[in-house]
Amino acid sequence: MSMRRFVPIALISILSLGIITSCSQSAKTPEANVKTDPVPPTVAKPIAAAGGLAIELQGKPVVVDIYASWCPACKNVAPTLAQLKKEYASKANFVVLDVSNKDSTAKATARAKELGLDKFLAKNISQTGLIAIIDPATSKVIAEERDDAEIATYKKPLDTFITKAK
Repeated sequence: MSMRRFVPIALISILSLGIITSCSQSAKTPEANVKTDPVPPTVAKPIAAAGGLAIELQGKPVVVDIYASWCPACKNVAPTLAQLKKEYASKANFVVLDVSNKDSTAKATARAKELGLDKFLAKNISQTGLIAIIDPATSKVIAEERDDAEIATYKKPLDTFITKAK
């Protein structure tokens, strides 16, 4: 075989190998490319309760904070949220979904999916400064406020839910 014929065949072979390799890497699922916190093999991931959020959130109202470090509304409601966490630590579950950047958003998305909050996050991902109170059994939003630092706004629905749950 002459060199003139060998070079094109060699080039085609090399290019074909490159295409095959890149196709097999891109065939991975999108989830494989998302960085998430690894779960140790001895720890079972929470299972969602029927029609509601993850089992680990059941029994108490869930206070969800859509947070970003660059968000003025988040900074405004931070003291209110800190006070709520202090007063309701044993009576409510608190979940912060940080959407400050790509990495934190990927982690927040994975965590939201794990907790059964993925639809809520998808709907509100651009609503930084949002604090929502969610019924864990039904996933229904009990109260939702954005950039509201008035603590009474959150205490009333929390107290109502806690009283009804008893």
